[in-house]
Amino acid sequence: MRAVVCEQFGGPDLLKVRDLPTPEPGPGQIRIRLHAAGVNFPDGLIVAGSYQTKLEPPFVPGGEGAGVVDAVGKGVTAFVPGDRVAAFVRGSYAEQVIVDTDRALHLPASVGFDIAAAFTVTYGTTIHALRTRARIRPGETLLVLGAGGGVGSAAVELGKLLGARVIAAASSAEKLDVAARCGADDLINYRMVDLRQEMKKLCGSKGVDVVYDPVGGDLSEPAFRSLGWYGRFLVIGFAAGRIPALPLNLPLLKGASVIGVFWGASVEQQPEQFQTDMQDLIGWLAEGKLKPHIGARYCLEQAPRAIADLMEGRATGKLVIEID
Repeated sequence: MRAVVCEQFGGPDLLKVRDLPTPEPGPGQIRIRLHAAGVNFPDGLIVAGSYQTKLEPPFVPGGEGAGVVDAVGKGVTAFVPGDRVAAFVRGSYAEQVIVDTDRALHLPASVGFDIAAAFTVTYGTTIHALRTRARIRPGETLLVLGAGGGVGSAAVELGKLLGARVIAAASSAEKLDVAARCGADDLINYRMVDLRQEMKKLCGSKGVDVVYDPVGGDLSEPAFRSLGWYGRFLVIGFAAGRIPALPLNLPLLKGASVIGVFWGASVEQQPEQFQTDMQDLIGWLAEGKLKPHIGARYCLEQAPRAIADLMEGRATGKLVIEID
């Protein structure tokens, strides 16, 4: 099979497409012939060797994909060859991949492989963040930073679906257009205006109930200052590159919570919750209540460019590698 291989840590330009042996599923595993794989910000960090969990080269990057089961291991009864599936799986920048059955999900015929590949990580992260960690309630206000990207646009959609008023903040008109199409109630271009001042105009003294922050850097503190009493600040990631240092008097003065969101670890710790969340998400997807925005598509040989586009801020929505 063909696969993208990281042979040494560094930039995505060092990745190579190689021919690798076809893997065989073990007990409790299935093999998927992938049609598409999603591109996520952690992929670039893992390739650079700067993610919180490190893989030793050589390895195949990628954390999610969708395709058709073409082999099953001993004891597997929930899947048979020919089943359409999506999976949260390591090594998805490849034509075939092995996954444990508890990380795979049956796909309805109405859901395309490209949409499924653009779905698992961003929406899985976001439903865990909003519903499990923040316990967001209908009628609350949600501020989403980086609202035009993959996780940001997912947060806008899910925030609306869960009954929140959503304020989308992003760095360009193009990205805000994506957020608007995902249902955002209010839009802020934080390259053009002061985020804190705009939040005062929109929320007054009450402040915002929940902040969803996948960006970090200089935006985190003004976003936190925009929280109201008992507000919840969701730490998703640091796309801006700098991990901010938050003055700890701010949570004290607001009675606010800083909540870490490490979805990959939560899947390990709470696999039953992963299945519950994903079944809800797949159902909403099939019903047309969620519509992932695919910003660009790439072939397998273009995976380095896809990662570079994402890491360098050129992407809107979700990026997908179409393997077939």
